[in-house]
Amino acid sequence: MEATAAKPPLHTLTFSSATVVNRVFAAVCSCAVLALLYQDALRALNSTTFLSFSLSLTFLFADLLLGFMWATGQCFRMRLVHRHVFPENLLKVTREEDFPAMDVFICTADPDKEPPMSVVNTALSVMAYDYPAEKLSVYVSDDGGSALTLFAFVEAAKFGSHWLPFCRRNNVVERCPEAYFRSNYPRSNETNQIKVMYESMKERVENVVDSGKVTDDCITNEQERQAFNKWTPGFTRQEHPTVVEVLLETGKDRDITGQSMPNLIYVSRQKNRTSPHHFKAGALNVLLRVSAVLTNAPIILTLDCDMYSNDPQTPYSMLCYLFDTTINPELGYVQFPQRFHGLNKGDIYASELRREFLINSAGLNGLAGPNHVGTGCFFSRRVFFGGPSSFVSPEIPELRPDHVVKKPIQAQSILAMAHHVADCKYEDQTNWGSKLGFRYGTLVEDFYTGYRLQCEGWRSVFCNPNRPAFLGDAPITLNDALNQIKRWSVGLLEVAFSKYSPVTFGVRAMGPIMGHCYTHYAFWPIPSIPLTIYAFLPQLALLNGVSIFPKVSDTWFFLYTFLFLGTYVRDCLDFILSGGTFQRWWNDQRMWMIRGVTSYLFGSIELLTNRLGIAKNGFNLTSKVLDGEQSKRYDQGTFEFGVESPMFVPLSTAAIVNLIAFFGGLVGVFRGGDFDGLFVQIFVAGFVVVNCWPIYEAMVLRTDKGRMPTKTTLISTFLAWALYTAASHTPHT
Repeated sequence: MEATAAKPPLHTLTFSSATVVNRVFAAVCSCAVLALLYQDALRALNSTTFLSFSLSLTFLFADLLLGFMWATGQCFRMRLVHRHVFPENLLKVTREEDFPAMDVFICTADPDKEPPMSVVNTALSVMAYDYPAEKLSVYVSDDGGSALTLFAFVEAAKFGSHWLPFCRRNNVVERCPEAYFRSNYPRSNETNQIKVMYESMKERVENVVDSGKVTDDCITNEQERQAFNKWTPGFTRQEHPTVVEVLLETGKDRDITGQSMPNLIYVSRQKNRTSPHHFKAGALNVLLRVSAVLTNAPIILTLDCDMYSNDPQTPYSMLCYLFDTTINPELGYVQFPQRFHGLNKGDIYASELRREFLINSAGLNGLAGPNHVGTGCFFSRRVFFGGPSSFVSPEIPELRPDHVVKKPIQAQSILAMAHHVADCKYEDQTNWGSKLGFRYGTLVEDFYTGYRLQCEGWRSVFCNPNRPAFLGDAPITLNDALNQIKRWSVGLLEVAFSKYSPVTFGVRAMGPIMGHCYTHYAFWPIPSIPLTIYAFLPQLALLNGVSIFPKVSDTWFFLYTFLFLGTYVRDCLDFILSGGTFQRWWNDQRMWMIRGVTSYLFGSIELLTNRLGIAKNGFNLTSKVLDGEQSKRYDQGTFEFGVESPMFVPLSTAAIVNLIAFFGGLVGVFRGGDFDGLFVQIFVAGFVVVNCWPIYEAMVLRTDKGRMPTKTTLISTFLAWALYTAASHTPHT
């Protein structure tokens, strides 16, 4: 008998040789960290004054927290693997007609902060996937309930009938229209015509958005009129009925070449002022139920409204894992990294988050898989209904993942059921948000959902192809960047101090290594405590000539040197080997220190006030609206302050205190001070000063609108003076 020909591989997995080096480095550094903590404790026990005892105890606590974060961070490096997919082999092992149907979820919430044209571009980029149109459905959740967003998609549906065949005929790779037309695309009569059509559509949408309403002259047929008539005078963002509009239906609507268009459905869930909204996860659960009634595809892709597809072949990369029977039973989702377009050369705000989105995710690939980052994720619908070996049944059979939809999506009974499951009171007394669907209970519902799914036994895969699968927008102002991290900080700490804390529940459910990886994420903002301590205490002590670290001639000094150089050099190497640059690494470590006294600190304070009942959580969107002058300064690598933000006050205060301490320390040394004993403090202050150059520039040298507000500078100067005065009046013996 002839041997059966081996099937070509869909993906490969190889173990990294760096794993051994990582484990050895972790062991050596662990000994050094323990030695540092021992030295801190010894110094506290040998203290002869209350002040020196307090300082030693404070630094012991700070070093303990830094050591904890460092130790949990090493878990990402314990089992490194490299995965590679071969989508070109997919059609050799399966037929296109066997590809699973796919529902795409795109969420938007505010047309003022998330321009409808940006959302339209995201939707068009996935509608144009190289995937059978009859197996593709795109759902747009408009949590703002805006007629402006619906109008944008009415226009997008019309333009899509020209754009999709244009992409197919010309093998276009960048299928986001905005990205395509700002690229170096080939010029021809056809591309000129399609560009004119796009610009015309864009102008109509933006004119309506600018006017704030959809007027009668914008409506072209009775079906559209009936849709927009739902926006009655009592229709508000906080209180409105369910709106489900089928803008395109597969098999019924066709493009200009006669080929079927994918489904395009607009959904705005019902809201009232008394029902909980559960932020983005609530909107996703409504889409989960509405899509189950209408199409019930076994695969679900979730996308942020500004995260457009950058590669029309992306679904094939996902299928390379889905069709692998060795991992399929427990494969819950395939996560692609968040990547961004338009970052300036140095990525001054570290918006790329390379460590979190790339380096750590790649490390998790050798364990149970990466966490869910909220976008660019292909889920199996089955994961939202219990673990691999268990099943939580929904309230009605139409929501089961194995339910087969037999009626057209515009059938009256189907649409009636879709409206029913989108009702704001539908989830009352149900398992939605706890055992079913996306999980509630924190501002970082995406992270929490992925964490809970993996605790239930689901695995995931990190897929990072050479060409980014998705590209999104990054904040171009420091205030937006810090506010985004602050919101994440509050949400992560909510998980850290919940009954499902990774320290306890996660370690038991997933094992110690995966559990501590999630612990590292959950306690991500905790470095705010040691960073704030190191930003002020050594400097104030330096101004008063008080030595709090070992002398250069002391043996313990080499321990500090090893830990500083070892961790920084290692971090830099990881960053560069993952495809980053030295300049971006420098800005990344600078932003880590900036976040410590801003986002992390304010996020921790906000969580505390929430728990005390003083304040309530709010889901604040990051603005995607671009300002011309701000964009210009961002492209030039200039920090954008411009607004009066409370977070700028401790940042500016720390910058002033370190500047004064550094030069004050040098002056003291030149006057005969103890350089041997004060060197570490002078170095720490000098290192902070070098990192704070953009802040000094914004406070003193700049005159543009992005400079530090004068009021913030004055308040910070006063606080720095107050801290110095208080420290100088503290008895030192």
